[in-house]
Parts: sequence; structure tokens; C-alpha cells
Amino acid sequence: QYGIVLDAGSSHTAMFIYKWPADKENDTGVVSEHSMCDVEGPGISSYRSNPPAAGTSLLYCLNQALRDVPKEKHADTPLYLGATAGMRLLNIMDLQASDAVLSAVAATLKSYPFSFRGAKILSGEEEGVFGWVTANYLLENFIKRGWLGEWIQPQKKTLGAMDFGGASTQITFETRDTIEDPSNEVMLKLYGQEYKVYTHSFLCYGRDQVLKRLLSKLLQAKSYPAAILHPCWPTGYNRNLLLSSIYDSPCTEKERPSFALNATIPVVGTGNASLCTLHVSKLFNFTTCSFSRCSFDGIFQPEVSGNFIAFSAFFYTVDFIQTVMGRRVHLPSDLKDAAETICATSWSELLQKAPKLEKRLPDYCAVSIFVYLLTTKGYNFTNHSFPNIAFQKKAGETSIGWALGYMLNLTNMIPAEKPSSHKSMMYNYWVILILLFVVTTLTSLVTAICLLRYGKSSVI
Repeated sequence: QYGIVLDAGSSHTAMFIYKWPADKENDTGVVSEHSMCDVEGPGISSYRSNPPAAGTSLLYCLNQALRDVPKEKHADTPLYLGATAGMRLLNIMDLQASDAVLSAVAATLKSYPFSFRGAKILSGEEEGVFGWVTANYLLENFIKRGWLGEWIQPQKKTLGAMDFGGASTQITFETRDTIEDPSNEVMLKLYGQEYKVYTHSFLCYGRDQVLKRLLSKLLQAKSYPAAILHPCWPTGYNRNLLLSSIYDSPCTEKERPSFALNATIPVVGTGNASLCTLHVSKLFNFTTCSFSRCSFDGIFQPEVSGNFIAFSAFFYTVDFIQTVMGRRVHLPSDLKDAAETICATSWSELLQKAPKLEKRLPDYCAVSIFVYLLTTKGYNFTNHSFPNIAFQKKAGETSIGWALGYMLNLTNMIPAEKPSSHKSMMYNYWVILILLFVVTTLTSLVTAICLLRYGKSSVI
């Protein structure tokens, strides 16, 4: 069996094709990533002024799906599209444009011979929880097959999940603590086990929106000067920016200046880590909290506990630090020191180190500092808990993200009750028969050898 999910993120869309043995729809550990395809161009939310183009942008990947899924399976292959924070922002800003984009995308998907099951905007909480389900499902933390084919409830704790997209960031983890804000609590029943999960999605705290908000704060701090000195950009790097590109989002709308935005403004990199940290920290509000404890912006969060997996831009940021900058990240101080080193590296040096990453290179200083502040001051990871974060893109051969969890949920492939042991019993019988055969064969061999030896000794 096959299933297709399009992850329509704020900066780009990715298509994932999953497969599993046809007779094991309610089993676990069997769904794997068959193939994936990155849609060329920006996320679907950027087509607000030309909705039909959002649908057209998906054609290349959908045509790949026609080839990757066997033709006889097309009609039975569920096809979903889930849009995340980019479309959540467009929905806030322009409901009509948001509906038009989704309609255009749905029309394109319906024109293919798959079993189209809908195109919708996911809530931040759904995105967080489905990412958590994906990670724990892939790592067999819910249930797994024993070597005799029986179902085993692993005595392992679940893993927390942290996602960092283009427009939002999510944190989700199981907790025994009281969740003081009901909107952050999700109760799940998977394979007969109940899980109390804390989740929160921070809109406007995704990578691209953070960078827009940072530019807006720099403009505000200098009372909208003729040029911006950007402490987070490397020395030797400068660019002219269209003001409207900073204020085209609900995340920066409140800071929108009264003058015309069709002007461009020169932005000059100064590579100053301490000044960059000061401005990035202004993106968070650490002062207001009406609960016993908060992460930031007045949002309740229990103490982080257990192991975590951090994916999407968390992975790409730490991977850059480790592979390009050659720095290990084990403690918060490692992340802080590496961020400061990136900030102090000139544009020409950075370009020499990673020419293929030219488009994103200027922003690694700001993003690294943001990840440091988010994990330590925001989520309250300490020297003791930070080493429990694994920065990963995949689990085995499958990408970690909300897409697999979303499909598993919508196809009811993770039952609330423990799956029936019928199949595993059949499997058990085979294993027992094989073991009996092996034991009988070994016994016969041992008996034959003993009789041979006894015969020889009798002759002597």
C-alpha cells in the first residue's frame, strides 16, 4: 500500500510517498518513506496574488508520484496536503486569498488518479503533535514486534519533538506535570497506552519570520535610518532591501512605519555577536507570566524532561556548525561559542567555506543565536538537559516531520487499542515449528554422533 502527503510549508513544499505491506495496515514499524520530492519555488502561501500558480507548482512532483507508485495502486493511494504556518499567516492576513490558494491546490490534486483526501491548514498544535507521533513511531517507542512476532510495549520513554520551520516553531513532549493551560494539553491513546502530551506552536518564530522581525527591530531601534547597520550579518556583506519585503507579514505588521514602503534601504553587515544577541533577545518576551512557570511570551511550559529530537531548521543550523564550522555542539556553551565564531567570520571567509550555501550564509549568525536563546532561555534546557537533544533530519531512512504522523492518524493506522495478536500468533506458530525442527535435527545429529562413537568403542 502507498500513501502521499504534501507538506506545504511557508518557504517550500515537499512531497513524501510512504509504503507499507498491504496486509499490515494496523501493524507498526512497517511504514517507511518510499521516495520524496522537493517542489521547486516558494511555499504555496506566496502565490496569494496568483492562486492557480500554486497548483501548477506541484505538477512536477505529482508526475513523479505517478511513476513512483505502481499504476495498479493509484486509485487506492490516499493523497493529502497539509499546509502549515505560512498559510496560517496568510489566513490571518487575507482569508479570501488563503481560500483561493487552497482551492487551486485542491483542484490540481483532484486531477490526478489518486484517492484525494483533502487539502487543509493544520493548526500549530496538530503540527506539533503529528511531529511527535512521527518521531516516536519511527523509533518504535509506542510498540514493536518481539523476535517471536508478538507485540511488545517497549519500556522506553517517549521522545520530545522540536520543529523549527519557516514561520513557526513547535515543542511537544510527554509530561507527568500538571499542564496549567488546557490549550497546551493533548491526551492520546495509542496501542492501548495513554499519553499526556504538552505542545505549543509559536507563530512568527520560524526562521524566515524571525529574520524579518529582526530587520524590523533594527529599523525601529534606529528610528528608520537611511541605512541599517546589521550586527548579525557578516562584515563585507551588504544588500539593498525593499522595505515592503520586511512588512509583508502579520508578524511585523504592528511595527509597520507610516511612510511609503516602496523604497529600498541599504543594509550593511557589521558582524557583532554581542549586539546581534541583544537584538535577537528582543524578539522574545521573558517578563510576563501568569502561570507558575513559562517559556516566553507568557506561554505556560512544564519543565523539559527526557530525550528530545530536534529537526527541520534546528538540524540544518547545528549541521552547519558541525560540518562547515567544524565545531561540536554538546553543551549550550558550545552553541553560543559557535554562533559567536560565525558572527565574527567575514563574508569572504564564509563564502570560501560553503559556496553552495551562499543564499543562506548571511543568516547563520542570527539563526544560531536564535536557536541558542530559544533552547536555553526560552525552553529552559540546561547543561544537564541540553545534551539530551539529538539534532536529526531522519530516523533511519525516513524524514522526521509532521507528514507521516498526519497520514498515520488520517488512515487510522495507529489504533487506540493494542492490535490483535492474530497475525503475530500465526507468526509465532511458524517460529515455534522452525525451532522444533532445529531442535529435532540437532538432537538427531547428537544421537547419531553418540551412537557412532559408541559403535567404534565397542569394536575396539
